[in-house]
Amino acid sequence: MAVDAPLLEVTGLQKSYNVPVLDDFSFELRRGEVHALVGSNGAGKSTFARILSGLTPSNGGAIRLDGQPYAPGSKRAAEQAGVILVLQELNVLPTLSVAENIFLNRLPHRGGLVRFELLHERARQALARVGLSELAPETPAGELGVGHQQLVENAAALSQSCRLLILDEPTAALTDPEIDRLFENIRLRRSEGVGILYISHRMEELRRIADRITVMRDGRRIATHEAQEVSSPELIRELAGHDLPARAGARPVGRGRAALHVRHLRAGKAVQDVSFDACGGEILGVAGLIGAGRTETLRAIFGADPKDSGEVLVGERQVTIRHPRHAVEEGIALVPEDRKRDGLLLPLSIRINTTLSTLGRHARPGGWLDTDAETRTTHSLCRRLGVRCASIEQPVGELSGGTQQKVLMARWLARDADVFLFDEPTRGIDIAAKDTIYALLRQLADAGKAVVVVSSDLVELMSLSDRIVVMSQGRVTAEFAAGEWSQEKITRAAFSGHMNSRT
Repeated sequence: MAVDAPLLEVTGLQKSYNVPVLDDFSFELRRGEVHALVGSNGAGKSTFARILSGLTPSNGGAIRLDGQPYAPGSKRAAEQAGVILVLQELNVLPTLSVAENIFLNRLPHRGGLVRFELLHERARQALARVGLSELAPETPAGELGVGHQQLVENAAALSQSCRLLILDEPTAALTDPEIDRLFENIRLRRSEGVGILYISHRMEELRRIADRITVMRDGRRIATHEAQEVSSPELIRELAGHDLPARAGARPVGRGRAALHVRHLRAGKAVQDVSFDACGGEILGVAGLIGAGRTETLRAIFGADPKDSGEVLVGERQVTIRHPRHAVEEGIALVPEDRKRDGLLLPLSIRINTTLSTLGRHARPGGWLDTDAETRTTHSLCRRLGVRCASIEQPVGELSGGTQQKVLMARWLARDADVFLFDEPTRGIDIAAKDTIYALLRQLADAGKAVVVVSSDLVELMSLSDRIVVMSQGRVTAEFAAGEWSQEKITRAAFSGHMNSRT
């Protein structure tokens, strides 16, 4: 690493909303370095990224970029200075095409008219860098799942000329092959002298890609380490402020009767022929690559997307689910992958979001809501899930991603169900919050619920699940009981549909 002036110097940075978010925060990034930033949800990581990218003004402190004072007044000003941001929360414009999203502010044109042939050619090149060479550039971005949208945003960032690249949880919705491709691109940018600020909760990634690691807690810098010289337990202790309790080991599973039967389910192009059972008392993991149809399967079961054919049985009863309301009435709950778009009412309070599915239980005679009862329910669930907030009347949109996820889960705990469907439940969530969610999933299974979990994190899925089914190209291609699986076997099954489709 060259010994010269840092690319980025941050000293005494301050930012407050109702409470301080950044408090005397200092940071340094060198040219050609990947500097990881870790911390619990609410530590101030995303706020720092937004300040650097011109989306949020600071309240004090100093920032220098390439030795010069730096205070961008807008995202465009930051980009003109060579600072590019990919946020944790997706920002694709669903009504525009993939190509238009990638080159939104850089559309090739002549005489005021967009040159679409050139635009699509450049988009194909950008998509190929992130492993999406088969995706048509003219596809509306709103038709893509979260994983593909994440890759489109990564493609947009990597296609730009920049000095400082900020990646906020860039792998949260990606599977291992997509992560490998992203890391290849990051290493290429690093070799070109680009400084990369890499924000992630995934400890296993940090040693693979980071040169240094800075730990944040409560808006302050706690420590900075050389990545190869610090242990994961030390990092976890610093970001949490204490040692986390040891996780319970694997337990004998007493599977009950099948609570959910899915038979030959078909829904659009993504779900071709899916069959599986989920039993009470177990956690069923669903593995697969991006585009395998995992999310679409859960949405079809829940009635969020129409199914073309197939059967869904709850217990031994065949049910007709044409709308999420029908699924809820049949005892099925879904925590969706995109919590902001599909799960939460962001401008409304924690209390309203928590009790939204149980309004009848919190009503007085005559139909008027009993806000005291809502408050008691919300406080109880917030304590159970460790929801950090200024007040239960705080808008959910002001909360960190991990806290938002807990609020969404609180809603379904208030409602209760026999079958719980979780789509990427720990996406973008810190280690302490993950442990809370893991414990909750296990508690639901121990209570006899059927718990179905889609996750792109294979290590997580293997440590959490009692049984795993693997999807590829819209079909279930393998099923493994505890002790039968390995990362290699699951990966082979995840690719099998692609191999068969080419023979």
